[in-house]
Amino acid sequence: MKIVARLKFYYALAAIFIGMTLMILIFPFVRKPWAQKISSWFIRLFIFTPVHVKGSEDEGVQMFVLNHQSDIDIGIMETITRKDLAWVAKKELFDVPFYGLLLKLPNDIPVERESKTSLIKLLKDAKDRLDDGRVITIFPEGTRAPGGRMLPFKAGPKLLAEKYALRVQPVVLIHTSEHFNIKTKHYAPGTVTAVYLEAFSVDKADEGWYERLHTQMQKIYDDELSNHPRHR
Repeated sequence: MKIVARLKFYYALAAIFIGMTLMILIFPFVRKPWAQKISSWFIRLFIFTPVHVKGSEDEGVQMFVLNHQSDIDIGIMETITRKDLAWVAKKELFDVPFYGLLLKLPNDIPVERESKTSLIKLLKDAKDRLDDGRVITIFPEGTRAPGGRMLPFKAGPKLLAEKYALRVQPVVLIHTSEHFNIKTKHYAPGTVTAVYLEAFSVDKADEGWYERLHTQMQKIYDDELSNHPRHR
């Protein structure tokens, strides 16, 4: 059985690699952001991952914030919205051979952890993408948290949202690490749930909004697991 499970994982990994290659190949020839959307749909279809969407996207959203568990999270988000997403990612990922192209081609936003200079650049880059009609999309935890508990949120998204008084919409992805986890070499096809929460406009005078957001997203995640046994 271990051999079968490992073969399934490498099948999914190959599908993801082919999908990423497809994005690089077609990027110069299709209107933005359809290279990202097409490759993400390719991956979703070939790893057999339907998505059950709850709630609805806010038309005026300027920033999506998502919890992060799995490498398929980005592809899932790309397929449930038609908006042109500007992903914020660690700067070192932009320098990774092949994978870095997936971030550089669509002009996503690099950020260095614990760097005040990088935060200034983040603000400048985000303003440029917003002016271009894109939606800033970020994992506030800063890294994957494959367990059920969300990590503390980093300061960058809060600073960015307050600086430009952005309209923010949280999106909670449920148990995506149970479908694909590159660290444990685990893959299992099945339906993923994505929950759009109500959007809100950030007011920096409200000092507790970011902490409440973390609490709200965790509660939605916990409630989904409690109320829907298939997620357990």
